[in-house]
Amino acid sequence: AFDMASPRKTIEYIPAAKPSKPYNICVSVPHIKDAYWMSVDYGVTEEAKRQGLTMTVLEAGGYTNLAKQISQIEDCVASGAEAVIIGAISEDGLNNMIKEVSSQGIPVIDFMNGVTSKDIAAKSLVSFGEMGAGAGRYIAGKHPQGTGKVKVAWFPGPAGSGWVEAGNKGFDAAIKGSDVDLVDTRYGDTGKEVQLKLVEDALEANPDLTYIVGTAPTIEAAIQVLKQRALTGKIKLVSYYMTPAIYQGIVKGDIMAAPTDLAVIQARIAVDQAVRILSKQDFIKHAGPKLQLVDSANVKEFDALSSVAPDDFKPVFKVN
Repeated sequence: AFDMASPRKTIEYIPAAKPSKPYNICVSVPHIKDAYWMSVDYGVTEEAKRQGLTMTVLEAGGYTNLAKQISQIEDCVASGAEAVIIGAISEDGLNNMIKEVSSQGIPVIDFMNGVTSKDIAAKSLVSFGEMGAGAGRYIAGKHPQGTGKVKVAWFPGPAGSGWVEAGNKGFDAAIKGSDVDLVDTRYGDTGKEVQLKLVEDALEANPDLTYIVGTAPTIEAAIQVLKQRALTGKIKLVSYYMTPAIYQGIVKGDIMAAPTDLAVIQARIAVDQAVRILSKQDFIKHAGPKLQLVDSANVKEFDALSSVAPDDFKPVFKVN
């Protein structure tokens, strides 16, 4: 448990029955300004409703706001939270706070992004190294060594976040030995405006790109930029995780493919882990959905609600 390099075991995950009391759970995420975290919000709040819980969802406003995330969690604990679920802004920046919270007997569940703290009670987390590798393998499989070099610009997300560093390593390793030439790597916050500027800069520096690969907001921004520059179809797009826009882009043929970590299921598991710990039931210390790669060949059979919120979903910050 907690070691991403450890062997995997496939099980059928069966959620707990509704507990006898409405536990008070605090969920903290970096932001809800993109559809990925909207899907996470959908997952945790729907599971809270199913299990009859009280839940507060906090969003820090972006990956630069570590101090805000810490203070929000501290305030939530002071207000009576019985368990805390954290989508961390920083891999190790919350470790002291996690230690303090867990020392009070309040279980801390690490989900989505990953922390290095040993004081957590459970993880609902997949390897973003494997997500990055999934995107890399997809492209490398189309361009094996000797078939002709293709140039790729890669946008892994905000520097310093655990999921980003893992995704970067996985992608880089997966394209080694192929004819995929990584000519540009650009880090940045997953806000669409930031990614739009990064894509424009990469295109100015590398007008002969074959692929743009990166976060979902990167690819959403790239669709817009390529359309403006009459480059649609000339530069291919691959996301390394799933959002509603990425799903629709694959359906329409604007995007080639994306691996998915089934964010909605992952979020539900984190809530279920918290309930099991609080009600003293057996629980799996480290669980995560089996990754899938979605492309034009299988998109029609793919269960979108395992990964993305419904189209009409609006952010929910309180469940009573």
